[in-house]
Amino acid sequence: MRFPFIKPRLKSVEQHRKPAISAASSRNRVIIAMGCFIAVYSVIGGRLVQYGLTDIDQGRSYGSVDRNMAARPDLVDRNGVIMASDIRVASLYGEPRRIIDPDEAVEALSTVLPDVDYKEWHRKLSSGAGFVWLRREITPKQQAQVLALGIPGIGFRNETRRFYPGGPNTAHILGLVDIDNAGISGIEKYIDNQGVGTLQELGLDVSAELPPVKLSIDAGVQHIVRDELVRAMEKYRAIAAGAVILNANTGEVVAMSSVPDYDPNNPFNANDKDRLNRMAAGTYEMGSTFKAFTTAMALDSGKVTLNSRFDASKPIKIARFTINDFHGKKRVLTVPEVFIYSSNIGTAKMADVVGIDGHRAFLKKLGLLDMLKTELPETARPLEPKEWKKLNSITISFGHGVTTTPLQTAMAAAALVNGGKLINPTFLPRTKEQADAISEQVISAKTSAEMRYLFRLNVEQGSGRNAEVEGFYMGGKTGTAEKVVNGRYSNDVRFNAFLAAFPIDDPEYVILTIIDEPKPEEGNYSATAGLNAAPMVEAIIRRSASLLGIQPKFYTDREALQVSY
Repeated sequence: MRFPFIKPRLKSVEQHRKPAISAASSRNRVIIAMGCFIAVYSVIGGRLVQYGLTDIDQGRSYGSVDRNMAARPDLVDRNGVIMASDIRVASLYGEPRRIIDPDEAVEALSTVLPDVDYKEWHRKLSSGAGFVWLRREITPKQQAQVLALGIPGIGFRNETRRFYPGGPNTAHILGLVDIDNAGISGIEKYIDNQGVGTLQELGLDVSAELPPVKLSIDAGVQHIVRDELVRAMEKYRAIAAGAVILNANTGEVVAMSSVPDYDPNNPFNANDKDRLNRMAAGTYEMGSTFKAFTTAMALDSGKVTLNSRFDASKPIKIARFTINDFHGKKRVLTVPEVFIYSSNIGTAKMADVVGIDGHRAFLKKLGLLDMLKTELPETARPLEPKEWKKLNSITISFGHGVTTTPLQTAMAAAALVNGGKLINPTFLPRTKEQADAISEQVISAKTSAEMRYLFRLNVEQGSGRNAEVEGFYMGGKTGTAEKVVNGRYSNDVRFNAFLAAFPIDDPEYVILTIIDEPKPEEGNYSATAGLNAAPMVEAIIRRSASLLGIQPKFYTDREALQVSY
């Protein structure tokens, strides 16, 4: 017997079971879909966090290490004082494709940033480009104010900027970097030439912090030197002044300055003609300071002694020129008298004893006729006559007819007092042993002792009296050179210098000061080197001797000051 109702019932049961199975499958699919969504958005969220911590320009995370990385090494003085360092600064950029209203954007930015070029910025932000620079190196305050404006398509790129804590104090030594932090002058350019520039080009300079570069400069002494130069310019109403302190035994430049100068943190006037580094990049007729080299030449030749005499009673007439003395004694002079009275006539006759060829050879041996080689790229080449004749030798003997840099003049002077060793100057640390290894004996130790005696005698009895510093045994030579105006030497326009060494009984330092076109000080009718360049040396020694490690000495017996020769 068949029961027709049973099959439909069973079918109905199956129909009821299928929806139950479908619901379970749907739940699984929902769970899987939710998992996928969570995974995808987790990745997106993670990437957003990563991008938020990533430097837009370098593609590396802003960890504490990265913020401390420097594109260039620090420059420090001989005592470890930082003279140049890298700092992080923000630069403003725009993404024109994201700018909604260029006019509104420029108008808003102008409320924060000075000197906005409306036309140029509008052109940039309307260009449709992906990226344009608007302002490099803005202050943190300006960055915060721009952020507060909330302009879409305006952002910041962190860059490295060179900072000089001393401002203009060492401008001519340290030099400058460009907008991309590459060295373009001074020591900054020098260290790039040693490989830092190549590292930057390869992008390797950010992988590790570079060790600092130590210089021979003493920041404290450097400050004193520049301060005295600024005072001298004002006091004597000069157009420029300069000075260098050179270690006589190692050739290290301890301080060097030339004013007017510039602030490397804002070098808008760095290329102005009057901002030249006169100590290394300028050449001058050094006047009577050259008489020290002529005297040393004559003594070292063996043809002249300190007891030799020269007739300075009458002017020297050669061709159509007449050589005379500024304050002539009109009599026969001994070599020490020729030196302390700064006799042109006597000095010319000493040069004549050696001869023209010997004269030129001696100056060349002292490095005064060749381009000086130091770490500074800005170094001028000396000028000399194409053909030396007797007239040339005569005028060059007292500092006219050859131009040299003051720095190389100081280098040659160091050889006169340090025992006769010529040592090329350096702006990097150098030991005495290292200096001895590269030095060249250019005069005898006996001649050097005689020159120390003459330098001291000139301070005691000659034109260097105003350089005397109580307690410090020093010596020196003045140099007053008439400048050429309209093709002729002018009696009223001068370039003055004072060449000094101390302590003169055992010299450690050579100092050279220069002052360009000084005017007579109030109450004086003259502006010779003894009245301006010499007092500059006195002030520098008085203020810096303790920093240089030189202790004062007070002698009771004047004879104890005499230098044996």
